[in-house]
Amino acid sequence: MTLAYLIILGCRKFMTMKKHFLKTFFSVLVLASFSAGATAGVTIEHWTTAVGTRVYFVETRGLPMLDVQLDFAAGNVYAAPGKAGLPGLTRGLLEAGAGDLDEEQFAERLTDTGAQLGGGVDNDRASVALRTLSSKPEREAALALMRAVLSAPTFPEAILAREKERSIAAIREADTQPGAIAAKRFVAAIYPDHPYGVSATVESVAAITRQDVVDFHQQHYAAKNATISLIGDISRSEAEAIADQLAQALPDSGVAVTLPPVTLPEGQTIKLAHPALQSHVRIGLPAVRRGDADYFPLLVGNYSLGGGGFTSRLMKEVREKRGYVYSVSSYFYPQLLSGPFGISLQTKRSQVNDALKVVDDVLTQFMAQGPTAQELAAAKKNLVDGLALRLDSNAKLLGYLSIIGFYGLPLTYLDDFPARVNAVTIAQVRDAFARHVPRDHLVTVVVAAD
Repeated sequence: MTLAYLIILGCRKFMTMKKHFLKTFFSVLVLASFSAGATAGVTIEHWTTAVGTRVYFVETRGLPMLDVQLDFAAGNVYAAPGKAGLPGLTRGLLEAGAGDLDEEQFAERLTDTGAQLGGGVDNDRASVALRTLSSKPEREAALALMRAVLSAPTFPEAILAREKERSIAAIREADTQPGAIAAKRFVAAIYPDHPYGVSATVESVAAITRQDVVDFHQQHYAAKNATISLIGDISRSEAEAIADQLAQALPDSGVAVTLPPVTLPEGQTIKLAHPALQSHVRIGLPAVRRGDADYFPLLVGNYSLGGGGFTSRLMKEVREKRGYVYSVSSYFYPQLLSGPFGISLQTKRSQVNDALKVVDDVLTQFMAQGPTAQELAAAKKNLVDGLALRLDSNAKLLGYLSIIGFYGLPLTYLDDFPARVNAVTIAQVRDAFARHVPRDHLVTVVVAAD
């Protein structure tokens, strides 16, 4: 779920049948990767390069594949005042030309290697990810392109203008949609006067210049702002060599940015007019950061409250018993600083107040009593049993590895997960919710309100 307007750009070229088969073959291989050993424990190796870049590595020998991801402290929260959207544009333009290759030549060269380059931007991070064969010739060709993207993007003025136009058009369209309006107004309300609450606007994107993009890249895509995650069919020594080459290609001009603290918002209800037939509702507040000791009680408790689909209380009470909604859910979204707790739903305009009353009653009771013993057991079983499915490919494991690295979580995080979940008690859930979800600070946003 998106907390601020994210701009993710890409370029796909038509492929020959041979190249299409090769990439399809890669996808099939990766989907099968790691499934046999996902629950047997994950050994994560960690070191720091000579230039200060942190590296996290998992060796897997089942398939001839290598996945590499670099994460930078270059997310939306680092945009300069009045330049919201700059982090997304910078990330998107990395592949618009690098070194002596223009946008089309770079895309063709990447296609020729059979590799895939991806990534994106969220509030905290910008990422660049590569998937390639692990055999040395193919691997080195793909990594050379990755280094070029990281070290020598050209940021062509004409392509920047094109992507700004696309972004502005997307923002204008989103600003007509009730769901997007609710999401943007919600983050602005729960993060007043904080970068987490700022979303890209037509004006902020229009104000971005090529020099802004160049400066942002130099300041934030730097060696000391980066973590490198590798998983695949290579040795530790090979991983060290790859990490050193990537880190040394990064700018050394990075700046350290101290983010302002997150403060709790004033509890309020915000109603926005819109002609939609259904009201779009967001309820929540800033709640939990990555690595917080209360994360596991909140995770387990939220499964029972609204994160467990049809087994959750909110779904049973708001949808099944009363038919007010098609779907209702709750979530915790940990970030570098306190990420949000949220409840979201859509309902008929005429019954939005009734639906909100039921949501409030369910939350009140849950916070007072916590989950039942039966709900707690079901939540634990689902979360623990589902871990294997969340680690059944190199790509999924890379996602966890990058989070562990970027946020400095314990290297044993995945191995510890089942025990941490199973250790949660009803009292811990109740206490954690009391600490992190103070009811008098909850913000409610209703779009299409009568």
